[in-house]
Amino acid sequence: MVINGIIAALYIAVTMLVQPFGYNAIQFRLSEMFNHLVVFNKKYMIGIVLGVFIANLFSPLGMYDLAFGVGQSILSLAITIWSARFIKGQATRMIFNTIVFTIMMFLIAIEIQLVGDIPFALKPFLLTWLTCAAGEFAVMAVGIPVMMLLNKRLHFNKLIEE
Repeated sequence: MVINGIIAALYIAVTMLVQPFGYNAIQFRLSEMFNHLVVFNKKYMIGIVLGVFIANLFSPLGMYDLAFGVGQSILSLAITIWSARFIKGQATRMIFNTIVFTIMMFLIAIEIQLVGDIPFALKPFLLTWLTCAAGEFAVMAVGIPVMMLLNKRLHFNKLIEE
């Protein structure tokens, strides 16, 4: 429980550090690299989701971000956890995790369309999805070597008991 509390606190702190870039159509939320922790142990999902929830309490997008942001995280993390049955190797699972989170940014694009009261049309939606997905992909891709290096020192799979 303590480790998940620390993960949630780190997620919130890093999100607030780059706050102007974490809640818009062009998102660059560095804390998203913590999503890779579920590759090491599925129990990290609790801390990540708690961190997303609390960080999104401060979102200018309001209640939408609590529903869509937290929902996107839960679904993406669950897919990655489920995929561990079939995908072996931490690096491969992190690549898969990056792809899942990037694709699932369509939920955030829907949220931004709703909050912006933008009439739904394919072209603005796809542009919003593209910008959200590009930021997510960049953070998650950079997060792979960062988390691999941190794991060598911290041994994420041993921090939380099975």
